Amino acid sequence: MARKLLKGLAGAAALALALAGAAWAAPAKPAPKFDYILDYDAINHPVIGRRGMVVSQNAVASQVGAGILSRGGNAIDAAVATGLALSVTLPQAGNLGGGGFALIYIARENRTLALDYYPQAPLATTRDLLRSDDGKLDLAKRYSYLAVGVPGTPLGLEAMHKRYGKLPWKTVAQPAVDLAEKGIIVTDEFVYGLNLQREGMLLDAPTAKSLFKSDGESYQPNETIRQRDLAWSLRQVRDHGADAFYRGALGRRVIAGVQGRGGVLSLADLEAYRVRWSDPVTCDYRGVQVAYAPPPSAGVLLCGLMNILERFPMAQYGQNSVQSLHLTAEAMKLVFADRAKFMGGYPQYTPPAAGLTSKAYAAERARLIDPARAMSAQAMPGDPLLFESRDTTHYSVADAEGNVVTNTYTLGSSYGAHVMAPGTGFFLNDAMANFNWSNDDPANLPEPGKRVITTITPVIAFKQGKPWLAAGSPGGTRIISAMAQLLMNLIDHGLNVAEATARPRIFQAASDTPVEFEPGFTSDVMKLLEARGHKSRSSLTMGSTQSITIEDGVFYGGSDPRRPGGGAIAVD
Repeated sequence: MARKLLKGLAGAAALALALAGAAWAAPAKPAPKFDYILDYDAINHPVIGRRGMVVSQNAVASQVGAGILSRGGNAIDAAVATGLALSVTLPQAGNLGGGGFALIYIARENRTLALDYYPQAPLATTRDLLRSDDGKLDLAKRYSYLAVGVPGTPLGLEAMHKRYGKLPWKTVAQPAVDLAEKGIIVTDEFVYGLNLQREGMLLDAPTAKSLFKSDGESYQPNETIRQRDLAWSLRQVRDHGADAFYRGALGRRVIAGVQGRGGVLSLADLEAYRVRWSDPVTCDYRGVQVAYAPPPSAGVLLCGLMNILERFPMAQYGQNSVQSLHLTAEAMKLVFADRAKFMGGYPQYTPPAAGLTSKAYAAERARLIDPARAMSAQAMPGDPLLFESRDTTHYSVADAEGNVVTNTYTLGSSYGAHVMAPGTGFFLNDAMANFNWSNDDPANLPEPGKRVITTITPVIAFKQGKPWLAAGSPGGTRIISAMAQLLMNLIDHGLNVAEATARPRIFQAASDTPVEFEPGFTSDVMKLLEARGHKSRSSLTMGSTQSITIEDGVFYGGSDPRRPGGGAIAVD
């Protein structure tokens, strides 16, 4: 990170007087020094804290988490409180009716754990459940009660709290109840998101009741919305924990709503659901150890992408130079070819993780990249077996004890399946749409009890054995590329976390698709890449990384400006 140590106040005064031509004598006492470093070479600056940091896509939820840290809670307590608060403040992605992946570093154990609480297929899943007559995914069925996978969020949040939380469960759950009961101030983003889906939302009576006025009109910015049904659900979770959802009154209300409207989710599905604790996938990128969530998340793919990029001197080429962008796009083609072939749902299918994350495999894949020209043919998947030996939300939390949580959870699509069970006040996921409904590739076929694959990939990176970075992003398939560019910006190019977050991004999937460019790139850059054989097109923004770096005991928070309303809240 290009940084300059701030001088003391006396030094600043000396400079000002010198510039004015005034005589100045050095003070008798040493000038006071600041205990942190600011980067005056940067345009974007992180939020700085010393006792902890919470960074999320919604500033109100970040404030809830920071409040828990201030009350003596640890990062796990704050992560649970933030996750529950997001179910109130960010209904398109914050949730009780979805699932996700978390990485948790516990300082006293010097250990990183991965927690999988992603949705899985109900026991009554059939091959034709969401299929249309033409053999493809039926969009009408996708946005319906048929598409609901078994939610994991209530059990996932409780599992991390039971294992490592410090404050009582009711204490960390209460702020979300208060937000739903007392109301939140409606923001422009809150209104904008709902109005984009307005017609479909109003067709679902529980949604219309919960998030629109009694006459069907939208709430306006700066008005207060009280979510009474959601408050009831959150009180159930507060008072009875995850049992309220999987064995109690809340779960029964969910199942009655789903089955009463043609869905197949059952009480037996809720009772059978389990979270999965495991070790993370760990990979080294230029000497920085990075922990990724294991399959069925996309951690192995992000690791593979970083392994390929490591074969090239990216720092030498410069941040977002034409050469750097060319190589990044080519590496993405190779990784997405592997994704199409090798990624599938757990536990019926296990991808060749050791091969996909192998340095030797990455070296072989990197040989396919021409440093001067785009691939002329479709990128094909490799054979990692030879080497065996867009709406989601993310938040990151770090505390003064050294604990770190990086958590990405989702409803699948924005607002999930666009349906709520009556009386619950929260959206249910459409995770079942992530299965492959149009062909017979066994890796990602829909099967009863199968975990859905995802591109979610939270990370924790380490320097000298201690957490240095906690980060993650929403964005569907663009998560992988957004995270890779964040890591390169930090490690290769030495940017601070705010600068690394704000720099424009590209995305490349299959070889026959164009490179997508965020706003911020000039037309000259796009033309120079086209001259190398790339197709290109302008795109909307990609991802919304919510990140913390920790250096010399100081926390630096970077909330992505791509989506409004986010916030990095320091604890001091």
